[in-house]
Amino acid sequence: MTSHTSKDPLHGVTLEMQVNSLVAHYGWVELSKRININCFKSDPSVKSSLKFLRRTPWARAEVEALYLASLDEVDDVKEDEPDKSAEDPWSNWRGNQE
Repeated sequence: MTSHTSKDPLHGVTLEMQVNSLVAHYGWVELSKRININCFKSDPSVKSSLKFLRRTPWARAEVEALYLASLDEVDDVKEDEPDKSAEDPWSNWRGNQE
């Protein structure tokens, strides 16, 4: 039997997970600059943001778009980053001590 795999990058990712990820990546100040909505500007919290975003489709679409763009940024950084363990023989030193 074949399992169905979704091609939707948001499959299984809740709105709360998206907001938490964006706040961790950008912070509230930068997030409010990138998406101009009051729930990110005045007294921001995940709970108030989720309440607003669930009722406002255009704002939710912007959050989803920024979340997808932030995933692309993270992938680009990982590809550009060289393997530091090959350069630094001491990088795994603590792991070897246990």
